[in-house]
Amino acid sequence: MSKEIKGDHKHLTLSDRVYIEQALIRGENFRTIAKALGKDPSTISLEIRKFVEWDDGRLALKPGNDCIHNGTCDKMLMCPRACSSKCKSCFFDHCAHACSHYEPYLCDELKSPPYVCNGCKVIGSCHASQIYYRAEDAHKRYRTLLSESRAGINMTPEELKELDEFISPLIKQGQPLSHIFSSYGDVLPCSRKTVYNYLDMGIFTVKNIDLPRRVRYKLRKKRRGENPVKYAYRNRRTYKDFLAYTEMFPDYEVVEMDTVKGSRDSGPCLMTLLFRKSSFLLIFLLPSCTQRAVRDVFDKLYDLLGPTVFKRTFRVILTDNGPEFKDPWSIEMTDNRKRRTRVFYCDPYKSNQKGRLEKSHEFIRYIIPKGRSMKDLTHEKVRLMTCHINSVARDGLNGKTPFDLAELLLSEKVLTSLGLRKISPDRVILKPALLKK
Repeated sequence: MSKEIKGDHKHLTLSDRVYIEQALIRGENFRTIAKALGKDPSTISLEIRKFVEWDDGRLALKPGNDCIHNGTCDKMLMCPRACSSKCKSCFFDHCAHACSHYEPYLCDELKSPPYVCNGCKVIGSCHASQIYYRAEDAHKRYRTLLSESRAGINMTPEELKELDEFISPLIKQGQPLSHIFSSYGDVLPCSRKTVYNYLDMGIFTVKNIDLPRRVRYKLRKKRRGENPVKYAYRNRRTYKDFLAYTEMFPDYEVVEMDTVKGSRDSGPCLMTLLFRKSSFLLIFLLPSCTQRAVRDVFDKLYDLLGPTVFKRTFRVILTDNGPEFKDPWSIEMTDNRKRRTRVFYCDPYKSNQKGRLEKSHEFIRYIIPKGRSMKDLTHEKVRLMTCHINSVARDGLNGKTPFDLAELLLSEKVLTSLGLRKISPDRVILKPALLKK
């Protein structure tokens, strides 16, 4: 590549090709043309040699005696026309169309740049076969080649089978393609978009329905207006207060809190805590969705981690206005009335204010579908689910897992005390079958 002319790495347009054709007629060399178009001279050379055309119109006006075998050729009756003349002197048909041994005589000028007859000064008196570069025809052929190169499957049946055997079992385990490509993208022979295309074409064992994200979302419910009643539990704990507090202490980790319920019965439910900076999710099994059950979790965490680690880990908590969270004093204070954290509340009907946690709940729903009872859950099963969810690589974390960041941002005591461990990428399962083991 020329060091003086840096290409822009873009495909040639019809306008570029028209300029090349006109420049060739003017007798400009490849370097001059390349400089005007912002391309490398080799690009111009390849373009011309790839899309040259024989002058078929001129061949029809002259006999077929421009073959290099003209002097020794005695072939006759190469076409259906019955005649006694040798084919090389025929004025009705050309050897290029009738004889498989035809080889045109080429002018010596065509063996060097510009490789075409555009701009030749002796073209009118030349008896050799002529080659031209024509912009419109070249662009049509280019568009055809581009379309054909992007059509179909660019893999052998063996390669496609190997890819299917690698990807399909992982998708059946509930793994999203973002996790698969974050973990194995360097060894997979194609891009994520190509895999989506193959799934659309139905050539894999798994189908689109097996992908958790390829579903139709329900229509959003119309938001209701904010309740004008002022509740005591929200005093100095509104979302506006939260923004002011985090602006004052920007280094504090924000923990989003919510619950995930099973069927409509009043049985067990899950309480979730998500660390914003790492997307690391903690899940706890509650015997009932009550204020007392929520307080018991925080009391247990406080005793397990100790005052220092707990206060450093859970400085700020943002939650919604669910009835189980309407006793902020029991969460913020210890039994001897010492502050251990601060609780703030989202605006009513504004779940997007803790959207990262809401988004993470979909991983739980892959394993525990909505409406399914949680009576059979145990603390050990919930811990296993927590490990698998936090071991899924995320696009939003630049291909890392929440575990990877939690090991850097959270105290090691948090992970060890709760018995959490990272799952290897190929063993991650996000299906109900995970809890049936």
